[in-house]
Amino acid sequence: MGRTTITKVLVANRGEIAVRVIQGLREMGIRAVAVHSDADRTALHVMTADEAYPIGPAPASASYLRGDRLIETALACGADAVHPGYGFLSENAAFARACGEAGLVFIGPRPETIELMGNKLAARRRMIDSGVPVIPGTETALRDPAAAVAAAREIGYPVLLKAAAGGGGKGMRVVREEADLAAALRRTMGEAGSAFGDDAVFLERYVEEPKHIEVQVLGDGRGGAVHLFERECSVQRRHQKVIEESPSPSLTPELRERICDAAVRTAAAVDYLGAGTVEFILSPQREFFFLEMNTRLQVEHPITEMVTGTDLVRAQIRIARGQGLPYRQADLRQRGWAIEFRIYAEDPARNFMPAIGRISSHVTPTGPGVRVDSGIYEGFDVPVHYDPLLAKLVVWGEDRPQAIARGRRALQEFTLHGPGHNIPFHLWALERPKFLDGTYTTNFIDERFDPAEFQDPLPQDDRTALLTAAALYEARRRELAGPSPAGADADAGAGNWRRSALRSMTNHR
Repeated sequence: MGRTTITKVLVANRGEIAVRVIQGLREMGIRAVAVHSDADRTALHVMTADEAYPIGPAPASASYLRGDRLIETALACGADAVHPGYGFLSENAAFARACGEAGLVFIGPRPETIELMGNKLAARRRMIDSGVPVIPGTETALRDPAAAVAAAREIGYPVLLKAAAGGGGKGMRVVREEADLAAALRRTMGEAGSAFGDDAVFLERYVEEPKHIEVQVLGDGRGGAVHLFERECSVQRRHQKVIEESPSPSLTPELRERICDAAVRTAAAVDYLGAGTVEFILSPQREFFFLEMNTRLQVEHPITEMVTGTDLVRAQIRIARGQGLPYRQADLRQRGWAIEFRIYAEDPARNFMPAIGRISSHVTPTGPGVRVDSGIYEGFDVPVHYDPLLAKLVVWGEDRPQAIARGRRALQEFTLHGPGHNIPFHLWALERPKFLDGTYTTNFIDERFDPAEFQDPLPQDDRTALLTAAALYEARRRELAGPSPAGADADAGAGNWRRSALRSMTNHR
């Protein structure tokens, strides 16, 4: 593979990941181009980039998912390459192929790799051929209820129906009794066809009380690959990760070596190019099985960067330029412990229902070992059209107890008013014995979370009293401070007045 010139990159994404990629490009002296929907005209990634261009209306289907518009914009502005981030078109083989046909470097794996690993049945077969452990299950799609019943009897209940083209927790259904299988198969096929345009479904053994372990890999596209160790992602709601940590508290050194070696074999088996993640299920019996491969950068990549001292975005660019792997396996080490808390615009008191609104006050925590990857700012209107992820709080400590203590401190310092958010949930999780001792599983939230614990305990009269007291305090403070400097925003005082009231109410809770 020869060297490729990359001097300007269009970032085909939004939010915190677009900001993160733009920051990496700027450090490498590469011009960054942002794109935005009508709803994101004033988004942080737009203001961070060197150039920014509109690509359509607010719905993602009319903007961020329009590969033709993204490519047209990249060519019009003179970009050499496209970085897809995660989500949207990051694992769309047709988009990756179209970029190449247009003469643009797609900063990710080859289209054929995306296609192969995006189909769970095809990926299972390739892993079996490569000697990577997979969960016992069917190797072909099931459409006939009788065939599904026969397969389930051989595998043993409970079983998991999965969409072959699925992802993001969609198209999955647990079946515990034979009498329920035929109806479950029909429903899962319907969901798969609707969500992914492919109704192929397969069966595999359902692992009770599992751990979710994933391994970060980098591949050179010629069969060479390294791993950057594992992340534990078992705190999930509706199959979506909420808290991740690295190292995993569930692995012994021997098990860590075996699972990481399996991830490298996975990447080598498909001549993987760039950054990817191999996901595994870990059973209570300490068996691990290949789950899937995500052919992109992961949301939780910062914790790997924190414990290995690496820069995965920079590594992606280097590999896309044809410079090969930036690290040797012998040089990679885990140091300390990192935890990531996903800050979502959703309300724990309402079973994590999405929340929108203007961010009226926003102060991020600082201090040793604290990193915040964010796509928001004070005054930003959180749109309803996209994933509710606002920011990621990442903390690092010399060991797990220090990382947990640092996470608790940073969460308490994280000020975010306006839309509902899940910071109180993270503080709740850090007090649960199952999290503190590292024995939590993917059922952690389902089994232990009660929305009633997050109901506002203050009567309306008490909330009103707090707001009034805070407002009076702020007015008196401003009076003693004297007149505002010339040219100051006339409404700034009112804004501070409201924020003081909100902060007082939140701190009381």
